[in-house]
Amino acid sequence: MTRKLNVLFLPHPAGPSMFKPWGEDVVAAIGDRHQLRILDYSQPIRSQFEAVDVVIDHGGAAGTREMADAAAGTVRLWQILGTGLDHFDLEYWRAKGIPVANCPGPFSAVALAECAMMFILMLTRHYPDALKNLQNEVLYQPAGIELEGLKLGILGFGASGSELARRARAFGMRNLAIDVRAIGEVEVREYGLEFVGGPDDLDQVIAQSDVLSLHLHLNQDTRYIIDSHRLSLMKPTAFLINVARGALTDEAALSAALQAGRLGGAGLDTFSQEPPDLSSPLFRLPNVITTPHIAGVTDGTSRKRARAAADNADRIAAGLDPLYRVD
Repeated sequence: MTRKLNVLFLPHPAGPSMFKPWGEDVVAAIGDRHQLRILDYSQPIRSQFEAVDVVIDHGGAAGTREMADAAAGTVRLWQILGTGLDHFDLEYWRAKGIPVANCPGPFSAVALAECAMMFILMLTRHYPDALKNLQNEVLYQPAGIELEGLKLGILGFGASGSELARRARAFGMRNLAIDVRAIGEVEVREYGLEFVGGPDDLDQVIAQSDVLSLHLHLNQDTRYIIDSHRLSLMKPTAFLINVARGALTDEAALSAALQAGRLGGAGLDTFSQEPPDLSSPLFRLPNVITTPHIAGVTDGTSRKRARAAADNADRIAAGLDPLYRVD
């Protein structure tokens, strides 16, 4: 038999500007299914965790060790409203015996794929130069690059990588996929994959790709996976897309390659340091398009993640194990 739980939502510490749509969608998803309260950062923390069953944490950045201490022994699930754990002290929560779940890739896959596709279109149409020409009343320039027939290397063929392949195929691009897992024949046919391989094939795909798009988790094995050596393997006309994690790329090496004309351009939504250093050449080069880590920030991602968090609260109330545990 299910019962109503006490659910505590931790809004982003940045303040009210981040509550829409994330907080609003959590409130709507929980509805009257459970008793929902919103943490007030101006008030004592420990008392707000009394009798709390489930915590919904905006992205993991809101949680502190003080909160974990207050939650230990009573909170039955710490639900992160995001995918990555870069800013979350998972080992501390594990030591406290607090079950932790996230909202994995499928909930933001469409949003990330659309942003990557946007970068590909803007770069191949030389959007910064086109905008400058329009402002200077120069028409009919620059000439764009058609996508049909271009090779798209997708590094990390999970949820967002496969959604990008689906969209790129519609534009006539030739998809090459790399993943640590074996990619099956069904996926090869569904996504029109011309080549599938593992880590040992990475350099080969990098060298062949007209566009290389990164869709990996950040860990000790993937940090700076695109370094100066691998950048040197890319075609001088190729474009690098990163909507995953900034530290997948050695940004200093990327900046040097772009400035030296050894790379066609880059579309970057994430950065090694966030907020990034705006004095970096990456923010001044005409063949680089940047956005402020908004690839996954869409109404659809917010609603899907909120529903997943609410569903996990329901599972706890019903005595079931939560989905998507990461601890």
